[in-house]
Amino acid sequence: MYISSRFDSGNIEVVDQSDPSSIRLTIRKDAGEDHFQWFHFRVTGAKGRSLGLRIENAGDASYPEGFQDYRACCSYDRTHWGRVDTTFDGKVLTIHDTPRHDSVYYSYFAPYSLERHADLIAHAICQPQVEYQRLGATVEGRDLDLLRVGEPGKGRRNVWIIARQHPGETMAEWLVEGLLHRLLEEDDPVAGALLEKAVFYIVPNMNPDGSYRGQLRNNAAGMNLNRAWAEPTMERSPEVFLVRERMMATGVDFCLDVHGDEGLPYNFIAGANGIPRFGPRLAELQHGYVDELIRRTPEFQKEHGYPIDPPGQANLSMATNWVGQTFDCLSMTLEQPFKDASNRPHSDGWTPKRARRLGQVQLDVLRSVIDRLR
Repeated sequence: MYISSRFDSGNIEVVDQSDPSSIRLTIRKDAGEDHFQWFHFRVTGAKGRSLGLRIENAGDASYPEGFQDYRACCSYDRTHWGRVDTTFDGKVLTIHDTPRHDSVYYSYFAPYSLERHADLIAHAICQPQVEYQRLGATVEGRDLDLLRVGEPGKGRRNVWIIARQHPGETMAEWLVEGLLHRLLEEDDPVAGALLEKAVFYIVPNMNPDGSYRGQLRNNAAGMNLNRAWAEPTMERSPEVFLVRERMMATGVDFCLDVHGDEGLPYNFIAGANGIPRFGPRLAELQHGYVDELIRRTPEFQKEHGYPIDPPGQANLSMATNWVGQTFDCLSMTLEQPFKDASNRPHSDGWTPKRARRLGQVQLDVLRSVIDRLR
């Protein structure tokens, strides 16, 4: 039996694997040493063995409450991900499984590899309505990819979709994949109607370095990108610096920043309510978007979410707040669960398929507000 994580988004350290029923593991910390929670590793040579995979530092993770009522993800073919029995005693997270094959992967959520990201970009740029733009390089020199869908023009709304500022929140890119694929469907009437009125700027992965490293929240310089929007730098947060620079050039009428929440088992929206410019117009737009999203899919809800910032007290280092304040536009964070949508539970929990569908629905909802964005 052997345990490895030397691959894209891999993260685990083996303390002792001499006893298959009690294998001792720890999660490696992000660059910056202030966050960890994402894990992704492979077990080989364990077919038919009863495994107890004990992650011993889980209780010290960034969001230990995220491991309450949580089940780890498991896959043999790296395409279909199910859930396996998992327990958490407040300190140790233990994955209980008896593999059916001699190679099996376990992960915090279904990974979204840089290879799949490259395939997504490659598929998109072959469509006639798409222009690819390399915004620049990440801390470690990886490409920061932007897809522009549609043609800029007078009166057209500038719609921005960004995802995976926090690299371990892979459900964010799964959602964007669903949104993008539908937007590029030639015969989809909703996509066609939107592209008559708007141009889309899509950054499917804001943090390629952190994604490859198997980190939860930070980039390769140890920076939490969603706390860098007020004063980004090319040294520590080039990803935000470059996206912000492009936003300033295009303008923004709508921005959706896609994330995942470790603890809350729901899909929900967090708005820019606390920014100084948040008034009746933005409140009406936001309420309209949320209510239409609830109407369009039972996967979404608004009873559970983050506390609302008091007026004028929003943290402007966060993307949603900085964009909303800078452009006086509808700017929101969409959160998905690592666990499940408790209002719509499923045996496999929240999955890439469900995330993709939620991405597709965003186009219907956006169409309901597109004429009122400006």
